[in-house]
Amino acid sequence: LCREDPTLERHFKGHKDAVTCADFSPNRKQLASGSVDKSLMIWNLAPKARAFRFIGHQDVITGVQFSPFGKLVATSSKDRTVRLWTPSMKGESTVFKAHTAAVRSVAFSHDGQRLVTASDDKSVKVWSVHRQCFVYSLSQHTNWVRCARFSPDGRLIASCGDDRSVRLWDTSTKHCINCFTDYGESATFVDFNSSGTCIASSGADSTLKIWDLRTNKLIQHYQVHSARINSFSFHPSNNYLISGSSDSTVKILDLLEGRLIYTLHGHKGAVITVAFSRGGDLFASGGADSQVLMWRTNFDTKPYQDVLQQHSRRATPDPPPHLADIHPRGPHLHHSQPTTVQVSSVLLHMQSTRSTPTQAAANSHLSNGLPACQIASSRVEEWTGVDSAGRTGSTAEAGGGRRGRREDEEEERGQTHPLEVLSGHPSSVDSILRHIVQQLDILTQTVSVLEERLTLTEDKLKECLVHQSQILKDVRSSGERRRRTDSDEADGSPVHFTGGQPHPQL
Repeated sequence: LCREDPTLERHFKGHKDAVTCADFSPNRKQLASGSVDKSLMIWNLAPKARAFRFIGHQDVITGVQFSPFGKLVATSSKDRTVRLWTPSMKGESTVFKAHTAAVRSVAFSHDGQRLVTASDDKSVKVWSVHRQCFVYSLSQHTNWVRCARFSPDGRLIASCGDDRSVRLWDTSTKHCINCFTDYGESATFVDFNSSGTCIASSGADSTLKIWDLRTNKLIQHYQVHSARINSFSFHPSNNYLISGSSDSTVKILDLLEGRLIYTLHGHKGAVITVAFSRGGDLFASGGADSQVLMWRTNFDTKPYQDVLQQHSRRATPDPPPHLADIHPRGPHLHHSQPTTVQVSSVLLHMQSTRSTPTQAAANSHLSNGLPACQIASSRVEEWTGVDSAGRTGSTAEAGGGRRGRREDEEEERGQTHPLEVLSGHPSSVDSILRHIVQQLDILTQTVSVLEERLTLTEDKLKECLVHQSQILKDVRSSGERRRRTDSDEADGSPVHFTGGQPHPQL
């Protein structure tokens, strides 16, 4: 990989079902994730640190976010509640109840004083964090609301949902001041960029759109995924955006150039959530494979002109966007091998019958209806790192192993330098080496072109199969209706059809 390419740093395994949401703490020391398994996990990013599981929600956790100062974690759930957690060993939480259906998202205002939630009850609600109570509702959506976010200055709220609209609300007047209705299917996610000048929204139709709020105009429109986009995140610089999709990939968009620059293949199954860290040097992704992957950004460290120059040297048979597919090094994460983070079986089953003081305290939490979490630190296994050969060690040692491999690769490339010393004709050796490098570049570009063509062919084949199955389904349903009509006409009875709406995906 080139130095500016994103790389997979670590993967966290502890959830028992699909990971639906993730967020970094402001100090970048922790990573929170929620899951279909109803648990909230707090992963400590320091080497050999411990992970904590918080139990309290009665259904799927759909959203998670750290407060701006990192002292609280908010979660939303399909159990119709919102919880505020203290991310410590006690695992205490406060329950917020006002929605009458599943809550799909939760987010803090940038001053940490308010929460905004979106729900299947077709409303957006605002809550007071300090008073721990519901404040007001925004109710003009005509179907389930999937996501809601505050603007950086707190004056606006953006929301989107299954009514195929993106709405903009004024928090002072509580009025809807704008409505974008360009989507052919459900709008799945919405957020502001860090300056608050733009909002982006994604859809079940695999599109991602960016509007300039100063002119209320659509300024960018991407269709780089081949399936539903479930989540996206702006880089703090506003120059990049990452998106996760049901097509199993994470895409990285260059917003200044307006094109796709990377496609990351790390998950097996849908990618449900993606999130940049507050500094932008890391980002996380979680998906249907129950894993949380943490990536190092890298591409934002080089001067922008250098990145452009790198891309201009790449050959592609198609016009932009350019696809650069990145597969994590080493064996696939789903092959049987040790994992980077493990939680002990004792820790995962809190309802132990032993009568030690700490376990009794945990059981008392459960009996009182309060969330249980890891209380005895001795019951939590330490994190271990895994190198490409499957050996375990500390995370720092694993990182050292990666550095060692890079140094080995550089030494292998550097073995050409002694030839210049031994040869009496350094200039001829230089020209030969330059020629070899040029040939290698041509081979690399050829491989890149072939990979892109294979990817495009695969996408086309998938589309053809989907269309073919849809045509067959339509033909079958048409024939069945025809048979029913003929049968009903024969006995003189009226024909009845019942229509239903498919249950939206998570």
